[in-house]
Amino acid sequence: MSSMSESGPRSASELNEQIRALMLRSGGRLTDGQRAEYQTLLREWAEAVHDTVVRAA
Repeated sequence: MSSMSESGPRSASELNEQIRALMLRSGGRLTDGQRAEYQTLLREWAEAVHDTVVRAA
């Protein structure tokens, strides 16, 4: 999973929604595949938050 969608990088808000949806679907217990997806989403979210803070500074 890339941090770039067809329209560009995903926002922290969009990534947060995807993380929440993944956790809801899994009932809080992640399979190995879901854990890998979660880690990817979390890294992308952290990058998006960092980029937002840097732009604001």
